[in-house]
Amino acid sequence: MEKKIVHKKILRGTVVSDKMQNTVVVAVQRYVKHPKYKKYQKRTKRYLVDNPQNRAKLGEVVNIRSCRPLSKNKHFEIVFAD
Repeated sequence: MEKKIVHKKILRGTVVSDKMQNTVVVAVQRYVKHPKYKKYQKRTKRYLVDNPQNRAKLGEVVNIRSCRPLSKNKHFEIVFAD
């Protein structure tokens, strides 16, 4: 049986809520070009992210990585440099 190489998606965003236990809400912004008018629009998506030991705090800019589903809505984990 061959092992699959899985490239996990890495996103960068800002912590907008840290009121839950071991979970933070991270807002990720991206720019999308309108197909007709060719103007760039800002789109924001909020992700529930696993936050072990509650290390990420409100307002921090963090990198998040996709992982296996941890709950109904939580599919990302925070990537720490250390």
